[in-house]
Amino acid sequence: MKRTDPKPIGDILKEFFERPYVARRVAEGKLPEFWREIVGEHIAALTTEFRYERGILYIGISSGVARQEIFFRRDELMMRLNTRAKFQIVNAIIVR
Repeated sequence: MKRTDPKPIGDILKEFFERPYVARRVAEGKLPEFWREIVGEHIAALTTEFRYERGILYIGISSGVARQEIFFRRDELMMRLNTRAKFQIVNAIIVR
């Protein structure tokens, strides 16, 4: 059987990963990477808990001073994470 319109596998994969549901799930999986980029290496090293569930990002910070700084910057961090992800995936950040 001869194909009249074959597609390269790269094009098929690109179409697949551009689907909104798939792209959103990939962005959710990259949240730890985005977190490290946004807060920097020092704060990322102090992050003891990083859990994402149903739009809520749970962050544990081992330093009280860093925890307070992250607490006061929650809205900014949430906006920057969503901008980086290109989706509204983080609706709240809970700092512990």
